Amino acid sequence: MKITPSKTERIHSLDSLRAIMMLLGLVIHSAITYGVIDYGRVWSIKDPNVAHLSNDFIVSFIHAFRMQIFFVVAGFFGAMLFYERKPLKMVKNRVERILYPFLVFVLFLWPTIVFAFSYTRFVFAGNTNAFNETIGIFSNLLVLIPASTFHLWFLYYLVLITFASVILGFAFKKLPSVSNSISKAFSVILQKPLLRIVILGSITAIVYFIMGTPSVATSNSFIPDFNTFIYYFAFYIIGWVLFKSKHLLESFMKYDWINTALATIMFSIFFFMQGVISYELKIFFKSIMVWFFIFGITGLFIRYTSNHSSRMRYISDSSYWVYLVHLTFTAFIPAFIRDWPIPSTLKMLIVLLTTGVICFVSYHYLVRATFIGRFLNGRKYSRKISDIKPTAPIKSQVVLDK
Repeated sequence: MKITPSKTERIHSLDSLRAIMMLLGLVIHSAITYGVIDYGRVWSIKDPNVAHLSNDFIVSFIHAFRMQIFFVVAGFFGAMLFYERKPLKMVKNRVERILYPFLVFVLFLWPTIVFAFSYTRFVFAGNTNAFNETIGIFSNLLVLIPASTFHLWFLYYLVLITFASVILGFAFKKLPSVSNSISKAFSVILQKPLLRIVILGSITAIVYFIMGTPSVATSNSFIPDFNTFIYYFAFYIIGWVLFKSKHLLESFMKYDWINTALATIMFSIFFFMQGVISYELKIFFKSIMVWFFIFGITGLFIRYTSNHSSRMRYISDSSYWVYLVHLTFTAFIPAFIRDWPIPSTLKMLIVLLTTGVICFVSYHYLVRATFIGRFLNGRKYSRKISDIKPTAPIKSQVVLDK
């Protein structure tokens, strides 16, 4: 009698978590225009009339956990594909769902991104002929060739990290005793709330020391950046190992609110005092803080979104498209409200809400039930939210095969 693990059914909480982390990119790119901090070439537009540190707080706060959680979840689902659908099917899936969309959208979105940023820069500079000046930029056809990955950088690194993890996965398949020992140790660590923060925080601190910096600047260059790769690879691999301990996901709910509150307090202290904090203390703060965030926020999603929700499933399905196309609008809309005599927070909310409406409406009518939806999500969906059928949540079970 052989005992084999059943296939993991849809995990609604992690689906929702991945989607919300992606959609928080809209908040970042709506707020960053109205912050005080100069982000240089990473974000070259800044409203000359209003700016407030609260917008920088929002941007930095989300940056403190968003992509780290995303890569942990990506690693979890990557391992699920590797072990349950087999490696070749996993590679095929990742090529179709990540690599192809990256190549297509970085090519087709680049001109719109160049136009949006250029136009808004001219408007913010007080140029009365902003539109014609922007059109003039395209007289040089080279501008149509993507010069960076821009907001699609995470897809670029996800492709690199995925293929690296496949190689690592094959290696550990040849070393089952080592793999099992790591999984058992990880399971023990997960069940001890303080120990898991200390151990995983220490791993993150080691990565920081290897990089030689307490911060990771988002690299949108086509030339791979070692620090960006190694930093997010560490979170991806931890998510990968987590898959073998998926039966312990519910343990994330223990102290989830407390973990989130502690992370928020630590972030607030760090944000306002980072100028006087030493290099070593910065690494300590960020290494511990990120895991409080990860266990806290993930626990909250497991607590509140583990059951099927047609509305949340719709948001999850739409999040990919919404994130891919949003940047042009968050860069373009600020030009039209430049002279509005309202606070920066209201401007940020106008940009966010307008962008959100445009992106979700375009998804519903132009993507969801079309070939584009199939290209991004692997299938076409009905436009009716009520047609989304529930699937069972994750279960711990074995199949007895005589």
